[in-house]
Amino acid sequence: METKPDKAEEVSAAQSVSEAGGSLSPVHEGSDGEMPLSGHLQEFRSRLIICLAAVAVASGVSYNFVEEIIDIISAPAGKLYFLNPAEVFFSYIQVAVCTGVLVTLPIICYELWGFVRPALMPSERAAVFWLIPTAVLLFYAGLAFSYYAVFPAAVLFFMGFATASLQPMFSLSSYLSFFIAFMLPFGVVFELPLVLFFLAKMGLITSAFLKSKRRVLIVVAFIFAAVVSPTTDIFTQVMIAVPMIVLYEASILLVRFILRK
Repeated sequence: METKPDKAEEVSAAQSVSEAGGSLSPVHEGSDGEMPLSGHLQEFRSRLIICLAAVAVASGVSYNFVEEIIDIISAPAGKLYFLNPAEVFFSYIQVAVCTGVLVTLPIICYELWGFVRPALMPSERAAVFWLIPTAVLLFYAGLAFSYYAVFPAAVLFFMGFATASLQPMFSLSSYLSFFIAFMLPFGVVFELPLVLFFLAKMGLITSAFLKSKRRVLIVVAFIFAAVVSPTTDIFTQVMIAVPMIVLYEASILLVRFILRK
């Protein structure tokens, strides 16, 4: 007599019943409404496959335009050289894959959002929903700022050490490594206003707090620049640290505006 209520509870919790034989079909959620660990791992695997497939397709398409992409990348330095036969091929692969990752970054972030969304509260979902695309746009903005405003000046600075007996000849692989290492920190640094904005919305910081930590931020900015800089010269470190300090000052105004509203 007590089997029917128990079965009804299982049907309500699992939301899936197989009538044949009176047995339950495989479920994706436990009796407490939470997905089991195997379900999370399966979902993570499927989303990871989607991301890898998107990157592979975008990289394949990018490979068809790799020469044009390298022309854009090498514009500040001019002509590049290769020192061994395999250098060009592997450099082409590197450029195609990096381009594929950048192009599919919105897809990767969307899959990440889909994975963490069930674990968030409704209010948290609303915050993260606009947080992820904003982070992607700021990352792109940091790369664009670096390429158009900072990287050409850095290349000219280093080329200024040339003499009559010492002429610059950048190899393709070394130049690409320098370019990538120089660009990525700016994409990360441009996330600073978004991080501070999010902390202010949560009530964890205020504009007065940020003002009091201004000196600390300056020190942290130069330490960060020294760690992520592709070279050890002070010029490159300053070029990375100064935008970070400027963005911090802009974040103070942004946080003050948020708190006033």
